[in-house]
Amino acid sequence: MRASVSTTQDLGMPAIYLHLLAELLSTIGVDEKALLKRVGLDPVRLQSTDLRVSQSQASEFVTRAIIESGEPGLGIMLARELRLPLHGALGTAVMSSRTLAEALDLMTRYLTLRAPHLHVKRRQHDGQAIYAISCGIDLGPLQGFIMDAMLFGCASMGAQLTGSPVAGSSIQRRGPEPAYFHRFRQQIPIPVVYGAGEDAIVIPHSQLALPIRFSDDQLAASSKAQCEEALRRLTEDAGFACRVRRVIETSHPFPPKLARVATTLFVSERTLKRRLQAEEASFQHLVDQVRLERAGELLQQTAMNLSQIADALGYADAANFTRAFKRWTGQSPSQYRNQESLPTATSVRRTPASAMV
Repeated sequence: MRASVSTTQDLGMPAIYLHLLAELLSTIGVDEKALLKRVGLDPVRLQSTDLRVSQSQASEFVTRAIIESGEPGLGIMLARELRLPLHGALGTAVMSSRTLAEALDLMTRYLTLRAPHLHVKRRQHDGQAIYAISCGIDLGPLQGFIMDAMLFGCASMGAQLTGSPVAGSSIQRRGPEPAYFHRFRQQIPIPVVYGAGEDAIVIPHSQLALPIRFSDDQLAASSKAQCEEALRRLTEDAGFACRVRRVIETSHPFPPKLARVATTLFVSERTLKRRLQAEEASFQHLVDQVRLERAGELLQQTAMNLSQIADALGYADAANFTRAFKRWTGQSPSQYRNQESLPTATSVRRTPASAMV
């Protein structure tokens, strides 16, 4: 029996994927901003390529999106929108590979960065390379959506990498063909076979040597190193405090109430406080960390006045924001904005909680 997302490690989902889904919803007449806010997500923050959304919120958003749009094929629709650069360092590494085999090996190793809890196993059978994809936990409604986006997205990306659909390849899907699939079949560049014993991409072994159109050895090496570092950080940042922070970072309204975050993470308020304390963290310190980082971004990257920034960060007025910012950094917001030194400007990122007491 597989565990559920509420009882296992939550590494989150890249926020950019939900942003893309929200844009899709807007094209089919769904008020995507209102839907995101009902789930407690900030539509603007989802545009970040660095942030991740808790899987419980991602699942709730996808479930509501399917219900409100009346479109169970949203995962397939999203697959059509996925372009390799949207996958961060992994997308760059894949694009820079020499051959299709190298690209698939990278996907196998670093898939956790983009789709946590999915696993790829490769085996050979009768001249075919079979890349079987499985999920280690029960993701609920999110699972079918992710499998659709993953498998059909791979078919599209194979064509992006090599210049045309990979000849002789196919997609295998478990279970019966969904009633909605016939509407999308002609849009998928390779055959899809339902009723298989596993979800998999099948590629003739001879096709694995196909060259990648964007091959770049130097870029491949640097982006692979970035993937290694990102994977290390992601697995190290798997503590409870990181899960809480992830909810805070993408929350609407901001800052979120402790009760809302506890509900999102399927724990009581008391348990949330206790688990944070065990990691020498506190809810308020995490909120203030995110506030400080956002303040730095808004001061450096926008022309918003102090009252607007204070409002965006949940302060009653500019004076309260100014006092807090000066306590954290030793500078007023205006001084910080006017400085020219970028190294100093970036010092607000990931400030330790102990420095904000």
